[in-house]
Amino acid sequence: MDISIVVPLYNEAESLPELAAWIERVMAVNGFSYEVIFVNDGSTDSSWDVIKRLAAENPAIKGVAFRRNYGKSPALNTGFARAQGDVVITMDADLQDSPDEIPELYRMITRDGYDLVSGYKQKRYDPLSKTIPTKLFNATARKVSGIHNLHDFNCGLKAYRNKVVKHIEVYGDMHRYIPYLAKLAGFNRIGEKVVHHQARKYGKTKFGLDRFVNGYLDLATLWFTGKFGGKPMHFFGLLGSVMFILGFIAVAVVGFGKLWDMHHGNPYILVTDSPYFYLSLTLMILGAQMFLAGFVGELVARNSPRRNDYEIEEDLC
Repeated sequence: MDISIVVPLYNEAESLPELAAWIERVMAVNGFSYEVIFVNDGSTDSSWDVIKRLAAENPAIKGVAFRRNYGKSPALNTGFARAQGDVVITMDADLQDSPDEIPELYRMITRDGYDLVSGYKQKRYDPLSKTIPTKLFNATARKVSGIHNLHDFNCGLKAYRNKVVKHIEVYGDMHRYIPYLAKLAGFNRIGEKVVHHQARKYGKTKFGLDRFVNGYLDLATLWFTGKFGGKPMHFFGLLGSVMFILGFIAVAVVGFGKLWDMHHGNPYILVTDSPYFYLSLTLMILGAQMFLAGFVGELVARNSPRRNDYEIEEDLC
């Protein structure tokens, strides 16, 4: 099979027939063998009934229905697990992503050799309250991930080599960072394509401003687990050691200052009356706790069943 199209959705009953017809038209013109996997993320409207009707009319259309709303990442992960095509395309169900982009995305994967191609909505039909935070978010994501050629990490229109989606796990709200997840899994051939963005035709957006706060927290999580997930002592141990040493030096300075004043007959106060003593002691305690946290992290990592789960490209043994 050439292409699997994974479409996560929540309350998009009005747009589904038009999207399905559009996809079918593009596939027929280009002669692709394909499947469309609609993942109904606990919709409360008639989306699932529409999907069942479309599947009865077209055997290439398949559907999965969640019992309740879990979010976009679980929906994508479920679709990825079922995708059989050589190239996997993801797109949103609200008709803002154009299926006409699929042939070029497919070509970039199969002929240009990319592992992943992300869409770039260069001209967006969104309010400033959404576009400005998006620009800041993408700038931060480029800096942290090291994927400097991507301008729109969160674009729903993406193309993947099949083995990419089989080697990454999308959970929580990590769909925003699938290119970063792919890079951490060893898929470094990541490209970008400017895609056409259309104004929403039906309904309203399902995402609020809280996604930007959650997005930064998820990015910090990915950075930490990607860099120190297998060696937590390198982070906690180093930070704890630095804090403990600085606290110890500060305590020594406070004690030495008192001894100096005593030796020279200067007025002095008790060490315990100095606020610097307690700040230094707090720093030492926190440093020791961070160091112990590193030990606990190492124990967890050592007992992980995936501690030696490495991504092997080829094996001639």
